[in-house]
Amino acid sequence: MLNQPVTDPVLIFAMAMAIFLLAPLLMNRLKIPGIIGLIFAGVIVGPNGLGVLDRDPTIILLGTVGLLYIIFIAGLEIDLDGFKKYRNRSISFGLISFSIPFILGTLLGLWLNYTLAGAILLGSLLGSHTLLAYPIASRLGLAKNKAVTTTVGGTIMTDTLALLILAVVAGSTQGELSFSFWMTLVVSLAVYVTLVLLLIPRMAKTFFRTMSNEGSIDFIFVMTVLFVTAYFATIAGLEPIIGAFLAGLALNRYILEHGPLMNRIKFVGNAIFIPFFLLSVGMLMDIGVLLNDPSAWVLAILIVLFVNGGKFLAAWMSGKMYHYSSDEVKLMFGLSAPQAAATLAATLVGYELGLFNQGTVNGVIIMILVTCMVGPYMVEKYARKVAYNEDQQPYEPTNAPQRILIPLSNPHTMESLLDLSFVLKGNATEPIYPLSVVQGEQKNAAARVAEAEKMLGHTVTYAAGAEVPIHLLTRVDHNIATGIIRAIEETRITKVVIGWNGKLSTPQQMFGGILDQLLERTDQMILVSKLGHPINTTKRIVLIIPPGSDHKSGFYNAVTTVKRLANQIGATLHVLVIKDESTGYEQTFKEVKPDVSITFIPLADWNQLHNDHLSQLKKDDLVVVLSARRGTIAWHPHLERLPRVLAKAKPESFIMIYPPETEDVDQRGSRGTHVPKTFLPDHEYED
Repeated sequence: MLNQPVTDPVLIFAMAMAIFLLAPLLMNRLKIPGIIGLIFAGVIVGPNGLGVLDRDPTIILLGTVGLLYIIFIAGLEIDLDGFKKYRNRSISFGLISFSIPFILGTLLGLWLNYTLAGAILLGSLLGSHTLLAYPIASRLGLAKNKAVTTTVGGTIMTDTLALLILAVVAGSTQGELSFSFWMTLVVSLAVYVTLVLLLIPRMAKTFFRTMSNEGSIDFIFVMTVLFVTAYFATIAGLEPIIGAFLAGLALNRYILEHGPLMNRIKFVGNAIFIPFFLLSVGMLMDIGVLLNDPSAWVLAILIVLFVNGGKFLAAWMSGKMYHYSSDEVKLMFGLSAPQAAATLAATLVGYELGLFNQGTVNGVIIMILVTCMVGPYMVEKYARKVAYNEDQQPYEPTNAPQRILIPLSNPHTMESLLDLSFVLKGNATEPIYPLSVVQGEQKNAAARVAEAEKMLGHTVTYAAGAEVPIHLLTRVDHNIATGIIRAIEETRITKVVIGWNGKLSTPQQMFGGILDQLLERTDQMILVSKLGHPINTTKRIVLIIPPGSDHKSGFYNAVTTVKRLANQIGATLHVLVIKDESTGYEQTFKEVKPDVSITFIPLADWNQLHNDHLSQLKKDDLVVVLSARRGTIAWHPHLERLPRVLAKAKPESFIMIYPPETEDVDQRGSRGTHVPKTFLPDHEYED
């Protein structure tokens, strides 16, 4: 144990775990981000500090995995619709964030008498940045904030430019800047990106539809995609981090943000691999060389000033261009300041090619250490302010805590209903309420309740994988619908997610006795769901809006629910407006957050829906009907026949949404005056 550096693999791992435990705890007491503590720990115990641990191949391997993990999670969590909407901002920010430090670094290299290739390489490594502090912003719920989305998109621009310049500079020093070199670089890049973005989504769709079991096999599939894609990036002449980000983008729509699989990915990364990366970064620091070579301090100070000044100027300019708040500008600076991945790659290659000396390497390492402390500190401080300001927006009923009840009777549909509830719940702190109602005489009720509780126990296990709190409910009642209604009233439920098997007991009923009674005797929002395929494989949501829906009291709430569903699963929204003006609906959908890709199609009558559109639905579509209870303003006889039609249609999944019928729902989405539960004749909207 006393030998240094430690070589026993068990002891190395034990010491690393102790560092991962103690360093963040100590930093939290000092009110410093835990990330900084792990970097300092690497400096202290590394080969250039106390020499307790060596930066051996094991540390390098786990650190590389941690780096790829950070970039991969950024790709998974990026809001694709927001990225598309703000792609021009991302491109602008990326170009500005790369160009300013690149120019400053190149001029510095020329002033220090570097060769032209060395000066350009120095400028390029200052222009890139690593999303080291992104996990902090994600933890605070800002993954989809427009400033964060802009910065994440810009990161790909800066790192790609830096790594392409690295490839060109390396080729120039070896005399390879021929026509074939440029053709190979461009063609391999284009082919690689195209194959990744085309093949991986198809593989993921097939896997999640046929082989997924929400267990370890799902996690192994994702890890396989990540590292195979990262490796083939090197075959294409790119850095693995580009492949990791592309893998995250390709899997983005298939991994639910609040699902068990995403939780497993984040847990493994945040607990093991990302800390190893931070520890390995700290181990690069060589304090002894700095003490013996004072000129390295001058170079280090200039590099630190140029990087931080250039990155802050880029964030400030982008903030002025796109009207971001001062806190969002500082958040962008904190995210874009840290240097690690592409910077290290370029520095080591430059040193091996003889373009950089040891002083340059040490100066760059100081810059990495400083920026890896400044960035997380800025993100920790200003991300909290941005998150707090977002939470202080004017109160809307649709932002109130939502309590979701899931009546369960079929264990085979339990996971699909829970997945839907996780998506609808979002970041709300309220638990999900699975319910089992036991129908029977008092003498055998205890045995049936025990059986129901056993089934509900599986919901606890499943929800624990997604870190979603669960509050189990059981009721005994002669009438199942009455038992559900009693649970709704006692727990103040706002939304009910219930499954339907597609079967009818009598032609006169819409769903069946229990569901029909539930709709008749409640005012809460109810989502009647028949989910035949995994919700995360849905590419398009087809929303059917009957005439008069915008006059309902719960219309705004229903629109918010549908848009949140589309945003969370990464689906486009295809809105069919029947016998009504679509312009008013377009304005309402534009006002409601979050942002999703929407297409509106006005239909002349119900016949056009059945004849022209239902037949064109795709197998992976999720049909959502904005329905209405009997006797309310948007009710129409067609709505009662529609579930039977959809049960036999091509799509395997559909949801009938019955908006809440309460008086206190936000009315800003309505184009007309609310008519509360007014009975309208059946012929009100007849064809």
